[in-house]
Amino acid sequence: MQLAIDRIMQAYNLMANRAEGASEEARIKVTEYVQSLFDGGETDMQRLTVCGLTYLRERDGSNDPVKAGYTGL
Repeated sequence: MQLAIDRIMQAYNLMANRAEGASEEARIKVTEYVQSLFDGGETDMQRLTVCGLTYLRERDGSNDPVKAGYTGL
């Protein structure tokens, strides 16, 4: 599980420049989330990585197409 969290944070930090405090807060949140998935029976590291990265992107709004500038036109 720790390898998945390390991969998530590595990819997440490459997506944008984040302050150290924001990165540490994200690590805490994603660790809790990945732990809940793991406790629920998910053991595939790649799946945990993708789910964790998606979780962080949804939390910070970077998955929101409107915030990304897409208007649908």
